[in-house]
Amino acid sequence: MKKLPLLFLAFIPTIIYTQEKGVQFEQTLSWTEIQEKAKAENKFIFMHCYTSYCGPSKYMSTVIYPTAEAGNFMNDKFISVKLQLDTSAEDNAQVKNWYKNAHEIAETYNIHASPTYLIFDANGNPVHRFIGQTQTTWEFVEKTKNSFNPEKQYYVLLKEYKQARKDSAFLHKIANAALDAYDTANIPVVVNEYLNTQSDLYTPENLRLLEWITQSSKDKGFNIMLDNPEKVNAVLGKGVAESRTQGIIISEEILEKYKIQQPDWKVITTTITKKYPAQANEVIAKGKFVYYGNRNDWKNFQYAIVDYLKIYGAKVSPGKLNDYAWMIFQNCDDRDCLAEALKWSKLSFKDNNEPAFMDTYANILYKLGKKDEALSWEKKALELVPEIDKKNYGETIEKMKKGEKTWN
Repeated sequence: MKKLPLLFLAFIPTIIYTQEKGVQFEQTLSWTEIQEKAKAENKFIFMHCYTSYCGPSKYMSTVIYPTAEAGNFMNDKFISVKLQLDTSAEDNAQVKNWYKNAHEIAETYNIHASPTYLIFDANGNPVHRFIGQTQTTWEFVEKTKNSFNPEKQYYVLLKEYKQARKDSAFLHKIANAALDAYDTANIPVVVNEYLNTQSDLYTPENLRLLEWITQSSKDKGFNIMLDNPEKVNAVLGKGVAESRTQGIIISEEILEKYKIQQPDWKVITTTITKKYPAQANEVIAKGKFVYYGNRNDWKNFQYAIVDYLKIYGAKVSPGKLNDYAWMIFQNCDDRDCLAEALKWSKLSFKDNNEPAFMDTYANILYKLGKKDEALSWEKKALELVPEIDKKNYGETIEKMKKGEKTWN
């Protein structure tokens, strides 16, 4: 190899050091040291809260954070740190050192979504919060910019609300801010307070908020959706009202009542028919496979879901069809049931080119012994997925070629 002049070699470290970098996360400091450093450097703290199994968090770490655009925006404004909220056998020493802080922060800030981003000012006070994967660096930067805008800082708005700012326009603002922050402790409170100022609950915005906070049969949105599904669906979309009310009925009348003992389907049928006669047949049919699926009783699940889809399959969304087909693929070996699941799977991408749905279809074909056809569909799916997912699809193809199982 040709030797470089000594003078040139002397400049190599400087050249490497000045290259553009992505977001720089602190790897060794404690929470106390993070706060001290932020105060000393007069920077905000950016905290990425995640779980070890969270796909969107991995996407942020491998696709968004390494970009020069993200680094250029973040590094001179924030001390950045990642906080793992769960525990796993693979945790390193740094993650373990943060276990106590992670538990306290998750509890203090009521974190129930991954990723959740918490932003603190230089004095360690919470100022902003948002959630979720962003598809582009630009979107991530724009959302993070709100950390410096008092009109958009979530915890600043929440403080104003608690200090009794209750005009309708502000309540609308804080309601949407709570949703963006996924602050489940405050969402129902602020949304209900805003909706109480409204004379018309059937506007698109009000119905969207109402749907979000309708979690039980005692919530005001339940009866609105139960009694006026056509009116609600005209605004929110086909089947939205039925999906929400049926889910609540199943939860309250089946899942909560039969956590220990086996369900008595005759009693359940009588009770639900009396309370909700118009919804009873579909709710009971759906409730059976939901119950068995929650119990990992796949033998009963497969029969219950086949019965349900034979009657109500035309009403089911492509996403749900794919979910049900994948559950059968992963958990059932009965060929007749797999053949039924194959039909649902094919319907799920009849009017779209969703690669994840094609992947399900290919995997069911493979489990049914149709290897060549399965490989053809999996290769089609591979061509359509983002670069970050190509590895997983490629690994599935290799397993199919080798005759290995692609299911758990």
